[in-house]
Formats: sequence, structure tokens, C-alpha cells
Amino acid sequence: RSLMAKTDLTKSIMSRFDRLKTGRQNWETHWQEVADFMMPRKADVTKTRSRGDKRTERIFDSSPLQAVELLAASLHGMLTNPSTTWFTLRYKDAGLDADDEAKLWLESVTETMYTAFNRSNFQQEIFELYHDLITFGTAAMFIEEDTEDLLKFSTRHINEIYITENDKGRIDTVYRKFKITVRAAAQQFGNSISEEVNNLVNKDPYEEIDILHAVYPRNDFDPTKKDSSNMPFESVYMEYKNGNELSVSGFQEFPFVVPRYLKASHEIYGRSPAMTALPDVKMLNEMSKTTIKAAQKQVDPPLLVPDDGFLLPVRTVPGGLNFYRSGTRDRIEPLNIGANNPLGLNMEQQRRDSIREVFYVNQLMLQQGPQMTATEVIQRNEEKMRLLGPVLGRLQSELLKPLIDRTFAILLRNNQFAQAPEFLSGQDIEIEYVSPLAKAQKSTELSSITRAIEILGSLANVAPVFDYINFDALVKHVADLVGVPQKVLKLQSQVNAEREAQAQQAEQMEQMQQLQQVAKAGGDIAPLAKALPEEAKAVANAE
Repeated sequence: RSLMAKTDLTKSIMSRFDRLKTGRQNWETHWQEVADFMMPRKADVTKTRSRGDKRTERIFDSSPLQAVELLAASLHGMLTNPSTTWFTLRYKDAGLDADDEAKLWLESVTETMYTAFNRSNFQQEIFELYHDLITFGTAAMFIEEDTEDLLKFSTRHINEIYITENDKGRIDTVYRKFKITVRAAAQQFGNSISEEVNNLVNKDPYEEIDILHAVYPRNDFDPTKKDSSNMPFESVYMEYKNGNELSVSGFQEFPFVVPRYLKASHEIYGRSPAMTALPDVKMLNEMSKTTIKAAQKQVDPPLLVPDDGFLLPVRTVPGGLNFYRSGTRDRIEPLNIGANNPLGLNMEQQRRDSIREVFYVNQLMLQQGPQMTATEVIQRNEEKMRLLGPVLGRLQSELLKPLIDRTFAILLRNNQFAQAPEFLSGQDIEIEYVSPLAKAQKSTELSSITRAIEILGSLANVAPVFDYINFDALVKHVADLVGVPQKVLKLQSQVNAEREAQAQQAEQMEQMQQLQQVAKAGGDIAPLAKALPEEAKAVANAE
């Protein structure tokens, strides 16, 4: 074991990392300031804070913190709600949706994925990711395979993450610099640790060292080879201080999801609502500080004390006695500072309202009036969700799609899905988002369909307008828009069988009716037929 096992690979990684570090410097002071005022528990970007210390010394008004919490909770509830479905899978080839066997297999796959998400630590980590997204504008989550739960998610602090984009504007490279105890390093990397770290293992096992983890696309990837050293993405762990190479492996898919809330075209890191609100938040805190001082002066005012004739000290405690020379008119009087508290409070409220607007607080908190109907409540809910539509578009492509793709691939490799029917080989699967937020974006189309059916219904008495409607397609489309679970809908084969049975039953009924009519007609004819020979006989005798 050498003291510093530097390699050409780790040298090139360090060189690239230095460039990424330089490109991130401007953001760091911005992130620190935003965290100081709106996410103090994560205010460790340019400052090194001890764990467990109080971090609210710069905060005089907590409403911005509450606004961040509310928007994070709302995004969690509207995008990845644990109690409702937020995505389904479908085939790219629409014809396969009508095939029951294909449909049932895809349903079982979706259920397996939800089970895996719920068994893992996904919910707490995705909630943390929304906080980072709203505060810093950029968030990062590492998705890895786990021996117990199959999936393991970890949202990383922004101060650990350095990123760059590919030509399509997607994040495809993440360098992560983090601290780890030498004991944990020895457990994770075994004999690969440097002599320097190995010496510390027995001496001070809880000493922390910096590790650099780089994940980037492999330039010399060969798709025909299937081994750990030849994967689309290379993964390198190294000791940051001395460049010692700890491990080189790879990933089949990019293991990080790195969503940005909003992003300028020439920037790589995202911008956030918290950054938009920062000037107002800083001003609100200054105003609060000033208003508190003014209120203190009014409640416990400065005193005007004559320079002569009083025995000091002046006692301001309840029941305190102050002695002065008799015969003088001098008194201790409070200094009236003439503060206008209502003005200060009104100005503070204006700032609070402005901050609430940035974080959509008024839209997210449903202002329910006494006369609101159920329909109005639903419409208002949909409107507030449509406001977040632009954010949804970016989050679908940068968070949900890579997250679901990576999860699907891990479960597939671990043989968690049922055996797929042969005819599905080579078929592409797409993701459909059915979260409350995604459904709200589709509600306009649903309203159009409902309105059209109302109008056609009123015309149906005078013209056969419903001849133009494909009712099977209508039912399926409406079920998709509303997000009806597949398990409550009948299979196409079941519907066909029931229709066939109904048609046969109708045919049998018709045949029975025809037989009855024939029998009835036969019954009416019988007496006539009987009378005819008698009549013929009488005629013959007469002749």
C-alpha cells in the first residue's frame, strides 16, 4: 500500500473537479444567504456550523420559513402523494392497451413499483428534495440498489454537489465531495484506503476525511460487453486530500436525479422561489427588528432625569422608590419617541403578503367562503394546481421520469416483475403522470368533453348526433383524464364476452317472440282450416 496511490484517472478527475468548483463559487454565497433566512437547518454552504447549534439568530420573522414548508408539503402532496397513484405505465403502441394479457402484466409491474417505493425510504427523502428545490433551486437525489429494500434513496445537501450538463441540457455528470469517518471508509473500501487513512483507523476511528465521488458518461462504452467495468456511466471514489483511488465501477443508468426549479438558459444551477423572495425576506427581518425596538421603547421608555437633585440609581422596578430634593419641581419623566407602530406593522404585512405570493401561499391555502359549492371548491383546487403547471413540466422531465426509469431498471434487473408475455418483446413503455397536479392540467379537456355531451344531448331529440360518438373510446379517454385505476375497469375481453352474451340473449328472445307469433297465427287458422272441408262437402252434395 502506497502513501498516495494517485493514478492518471484521479489526476484528471481532480483537474475537472477544480473547474466545476470555480464555476460554482458565485452560487455558494447566494445559497448560504437564502438558507440563513429560510432554511437555517441547511445553512452550511460557505459557513461551517457545528451540528445541533442554534441557527435562527438572524431571523426575526418566521413567516418565510412557514411559506417554504407549505410549498414543499404541497408539492409532495400534489406530485408524489404516498396515499394516491402519481404515475402509471402504458405502451407506446396504443393497440396493446386493448390486449388484456399485455394490460394485466403492465398493471402488475406498476403495483410492484409502488410496493418497492413504499418499502424504501423514498417518501422522507423526496420530501427533503422538495425543500432543497424551493430553497436552493437545485436538488440532488442518489438512487442505488439495496440488499434489503431493493431501493435506497438519499437526498444530498447542495454543498456536496457539483454538476454539469450534456448537449441536450440534461445533467449527466455529478461530482460529490462529502465527509466520512475513517472507520466507515475502511468498512466501505477495505484495502483500497491509503496508508495515511489506515493509520487513523486504530488511532482515531471517528476522524472525518473528504471523499470525492465522480459519476460521468463513459467515453469508451461498448454496448456489446456486459461487465461492471464497462457501463454507460463510470463511478469513481477517491480520497480528496491525496488523490488515492478507492474504487472504479459503473452504473447502467445515471444514478442521480438533479431537478432544477427554474433555470436560465446560460446557467447550469437552478433558481428558486426563495431567491426571488430574498430581498423581501431580508427587509421584513430588518423591519421586524426595528418595530420590536420601537415597541420596547414605548413599553419601557427611556427616562428624562434632571442632572441635579436626584439620588442615583434610578429605580424602574415595580414599587421602586426614587428620592429627590424637596422643594424642587423636577420629576423623572418618560421620553416620548412618537413611534408610529401601526405604520411599521402595515409595512411588515405588505412584505409578508409579497413573500406569500412568491410561494403561492394564498393559492395553496383554500380560502373557503360560506356559500362555496362542491363544484366551486373543485374548480378552485384545479386553478391553484394549474398555477404550478410550468414547474410540473420541468419536474416531470428532470425528476419524475429519470426517477421512475431508474427504479424500473433496478427492479427489472432483480427479477421483481412477473414474466412478460412473449409478444411484448421489444415493446416500448411510457410513463403517464396521474398525480393531482398532473390531472389538474387535463381538467380543461374534461370540461370540454362534458360540455360537448350536454350540447349533443339537447340536440339528440331532433337529430341522430350521438351516431358520431365512439362511446368505447369516450369511456377510456375520460377514465384516463380522471385517473380511474385500471383495477376498477372491466377488461376488454370481459366487456366483449358480456356484449356477446347480451346479443345472444336478445337473439333468443327475438326467436321466441317469432315462434309465439307463428303459434298464435296457427291457432287462429286452425278453426278456419277445419271449417273449409265441411263447406266443400256441402257444396259437392248440392251439385
